[in-house]
Amino acid sequence: MQHMRQWVAGAVGAMVLAGSLTGCLFGTDGTDGTDGKDDKAGAPAAPKLGDKGTACELPVRFTLEKPWKAKEVDKAIQKQIGPLADQGPVTIVCELDAKPAGHIGFIRVLTGTKDTAAPGGTSRALMRAFVKDANFESRVKLREVKAGDLPATEASYYVTDVSAGEIRPVRALAVMTERGGVVLELGGMDAEEHKAMLPAFRLAKESMEKTGGKSG
Repeated sequence: MQHMRQWVAGAVGAMVLAGSLTGCLFGTDGTDGTDGKDDKAGAPAAPKLGDKGTACELPVRFTLEKPWKAKEVDKAIQKQIGPLADQGPVTIVCELDAKPAGHIGFIRVLTGTKDTAAPGGTSRALMRAFVKDANFESRVKLREVKAGDLPATEASYYVTDVSAGEIRPVRALAVMTERGGVVLELGGMDAEEHKAMLPAFRLAKESMEKTGGKSG
């Protein structure tokens, strides 16, 4: 499943380029929501990804490292990719593409409703269910952390791509909100790319806040 989901990530990216996804940038100029000019003293802070009006409206918001680009994975795309849109009790709703930053990989954002996202209603339960549905997962390590000020569970593990004969590292973060569960997952083409993209994952984790936005 993990290998197929990585293929799906590339397929989703191709569909974006073809125009199948809309609203894929923070602003119409491809920036993070500013007009390209220097911020003036006292000006409101630029919106974080997850806020209303950004590429992906989410139950949480966080800072997206520049020049990564966010793309919504809407219900039409979810329907096209079928079961591959889901992992455990959550569904992919947003894809953060590292190619503009010179890396090959994505951070996926997956959400689920409050009633279904986590048996027991905890971030740890959500993460366990998420990892369990990975492809030949191994060396799984779970730890309780903070995502911004939010209680969260972080996982690091490896998945085996049998067809390619490769083992790849994965990092994931799970939080629970009043709107449901949210998982951020960082993969990468290989261990080197994964390591290069970790700063973007950490930035999202450290800057995370609740928004009250929509769930999956």
